[in-house]
Amino acid sequence: MIFDTIQNFWRYEPLHPLFSRAFDFIRNNDLRALKPGRYPIVGDDLLVIVESVSGRSRDQASLECHRRYIDIQFVLEGVDEMGWKSLSDCRDPMEEYNEKKDIQFFRDVPASWIATPPDAFCIFFPEDVHAPLVSTGNIRKAIFKVATLPTLSGSA
Repeated sequence: MIFDTIQNFWRYEPLHPLFSRAFDFIRNNDLRALKPGRYPIVGDDLLVIVESVSGRSRDQASLECHRRYIDIQFVLEGVDEMGWKSLSDCRDPMEEYNEKKDIQFFRDVPASWIATPPDAFCIFFPEDVHAPLVSTGNIRKAIFKVATLPTLSGSA
């Protein structure tokens, strides 16, 4: 798991061949002007989901993980207090991994919480279980879904 501000995005570009494309999208688009929804950037390898929702309490948030995608959760408005726990420490799954939706939920309690303000982001890898959208107010964010094994189709 990585927590940082957008000013330091360049540090993480070498970690994945599509991270630079995600950060270019942030730099070159007014994300606050995008309506909530899904926007493809590089086919199924890189897309962004824009959300604008009311926050929930820690008790209402469930830990989740993904296998096919890395999440770059970039907060635009509000503060998203995201829970985190290592997948290897999770002991109480709610259900089996859903391959079609690329998600698995857990009843476990986060090991830590990260208050993520506007213009900051968290990167969650498949081994990072996370509980997003915790806030006393509204949250607007862009979630970049980066394929763990990109085909790099449509990357031109």
